[in-house]
Amino acid sequence: MLVEIPDPGVILSVILAFILGLGGLYGYYKIRPFIKSRSDMVDASQVERLEYYERQLIDMKIRLDALEIQGIEQKTEDPNLELKKFLEKLAKTEVQEKEVAISQEPEIVPQKPISTPKIPNIEHTNPTNYVLHLITNKAMTSRDIQITLKKSREHTSRLMKKLFEEGLVQRNTESKPYTYSITEKGIAKVGEIEVSPTVA
Repeated sequence: MLVEIPDPGVILSVILAFILGLGGLYGYYKIRPFIKSRSDMVDASQVERLEYYERQLIDMKIRLDALEIQGIEQKTEDPNLELKKFLEKLAKTEVQEKEVAISQEPEIVPQKPISTPKIPNIEHTNPTNYVLHLITNKAMTSRDIQITLKKSREHTSRLMKKLFEEGLVQRNTESKPYTYSITEKGIAKVGEIEVSPTVA
């Protein structure tokens, strides 16, 4: 089998074209870093904008973290506040419906007495004694105690801190918000309060 060898001019032209192609690619890659295309120019301005927005986001994140930290320290609101408001509205509407029903009916329907926790008759002037009587039977949150005492949140917080430091109440930190319950020392003080009025 005979293989035809092409003309030497054709071989040289193919080799020359190949070498020229390699040279062109080499020259392109050497010159390319010095040539700025439109996309590179746009990218420079976009990089500046991205850095600006990144700084703004970092600043807002820092502010948000600061607000969250302040919110954790200051937030002592009852998480069930909306539920309590709803129940109060529901109770009001039931009372209004009963009043309408009673006014329409000629008969007088006796109402069941509302059971309230029995607290010994103590003077409301001493909130320490009153709070100890309140939490004798069940643990209460600071918000519940505040509503019952009708005092400010700060006043209630200071009072509960004082009772806690004196060892009259204990704080359950596992629940949010914290609940307070009476200690043995507090029960002993309640016993002294109940005995002293009868002696006098």
